[in-house]
Amino acid sequence: MIGLVFTTRPVITGTHGVVASGHYLASAIGLRTMQSGGNAVDAGVAMGFALAVLEPHMNGIGGEVPILIWSSKEQRPVAISGQGVASRRATAEWFRGNGLKLIPGDGFLPATVPGAFDGWVTALKLYGTMSLADVLRPAIELAEKGFPMYGALHDSISAHAERFRSQWPTTAEVFLSGGRPPETGEVFTQTAWADTFERVLDEEKRASARGREAALQAARDFFYKGEIAKQIVAFSNGTEVLDASGRAHAGLIDLSDLAGFHARVETPVSYDYKGLTVHKCGPWSQGPVFLQQLSILKGFDLRSLGHNSSRYIHVVVEASKLAFADREHFYGDPEFADVPLGTLLSDEYADERRRLISLEKASLELRPGDLGSLRSGEEHASSPSCGYVGDTTHLDAVDAHGNMVSATPSGGWIPSSPLVERLGFPLGTRGQMFSLDPQHPNCIQPGKRPRTTLTPSLVTGNGRPWMVFGTPGGDSQDQWTLQFFLNVVDFGMGLQEAIDAPTFHSAHFPSSFYPREAHPGRFHVEGRIHADVREELRAKGHSIVVDGEWSHGRVLAAAFNEETGILSAAASPRGETAYAMGW
Repeated sequence: MIGLVFTTRPVITGTHGVVASGHYLASAIGLRTMQSGGNAVDAGVAMGFALAVLEPHMNGIGGEVPILIWSSKEQRPVAISGQGVASRRATAEWFRGNGLKLIPGDGFLPATVPGAFDGWVTALKLYGTMSLADVLRPAIELAEKGFPMYGALHDSISAHAERFRSQWPTTAEVFLSGGRPPETGEVFTQTAWADTFERVLDEEKRASARGREAALQAARDFFYKGEIAKQIVAFSNGTEVLDASGRAHAGLIDLSDLAGFHARVETPVSYDYKGLTVHKCGPWSQGPVFLQQLSILKGFDLRSLGHNSSRYIHVVVEASKLAFADREHFYGDPEFADVPLGTLLSDEYADERRRLISLEKASLELRPGDLGSLRSGEEHASSPSCGYVGDTTHLDAVDAHGNMVSATPSGGWIPSSPLVERLGFPLGTRGQMFSLDPQHPNCIQPGKRPRTTLTPSLVTGNGRPWMVFGTPGGDSQDQWTLQFFLNVVDFGMGLQEAIDAPTFHSAHFPSSFYPREAHPGRFHVEGRIHADVREELRAKGHSIVVDGEWSHGRVLAAAFNEETGILSAAASPRGETAYAMGW
């Protein structure tokens, strides 16, 4: 017996443009941007800046963003890596020499160079049409004039209020104004953030006579080479904060790290599945693990197994375990490591991996493929203070010309690191995902990107734009979005029905977040997965955790039907604030 799929929201359709984001006010800004003459990339960048203000517990401008774009001008997909890099002082030797077996998950030590701002500016410069002021001004207004406090943000501030009060006065000044968390429904402002980016726009305006590109360059240089950079370094290097290691540390980033950073523009990694081509960011993200799961599952008749039956869930979970084992052992920044994607995505390798799946028994080992050079395992902490494991947000946009953007902003969460004095935002903590094993492709090195969990998706059909989608959710992102994709492609569901279907995810492999815990054989299901199905899975040896009925992520999606000219978008009701809009 399989639980029915109940849809809770309509699919949004239009002929001019559609957007979806983690907060309805950001979606409204994206839609307004397109209605003002912007394209999908302009709308995506405007939503990205707005989400940094609206969801500071989920993402921030001091964090990172991977972006996938279908450019109607260039008729190709591109990936923009707005992922910051390790500082020149951040080496495995430094951490081990200071008595650390893992990089802590909070404070200043795991900070990479803030990548999100240059990621957004690069997308705007290359594929947008508007000025920075056009797309940044709505976010500044949200910060300056405020927005109504909502439940999830209120709860996050309340949960960390004591740390803000006792350890992080710069954060308390903004998020505990008056000595308490803002009440739900109360108008909440972030004036320091607004002041910081007013200064950025002043730089753009001063350089505007030299043209749009020069003006954008001046604005981003003010962030990475000017007063903002100087304040980041002065505060993080001059302040020691207690982190999850149990000790206080200052930061490692210096001015040369910031000045030398540039978001990379890359060719996505791609895989063909049932007449469609799925495009992901490279192995500096976990994106290829989505493709590896598809390559294994391509050998099964998934529809015949029955949607969310015990047989279907078992096969998908076992494929995920194999793909994520390879992620754990072989992925890293390809600028520094030789990641064997050609082998990992080959049909021969998928056949070999598929043969490891027993249809009757759950696997309990971590089984990366034997490519002749397996890396040694990462160390894991048993029961330390974990710091803050943050969440993420997402956005999608599609316009009538077929431009598509999918982006997953994250990092720079307010509970993970104190607000930089006078700037109004914290640094990120993505460096916690680096290994300290010198033989591992994800070992920390100066200038290197950590292998992140962030993973937007873009799909084409016959070389034409079709769909973008993504979700927050750390290691679960490429599990929940895989199920969404299979719901649409293999089971013929519409966007909203595919999003609303109950989901599951494995916790079998080491977490990407400090303290890198693994739970062999365990996977989580939403409570709407039928009890009979859960018992059949337990009989196969799976350890099942039943979560809330609507608790897994916030998948968003937008699609382009080139034949009809109809655009569509949908947003998960999970978490309440995500919305799709269009016209």
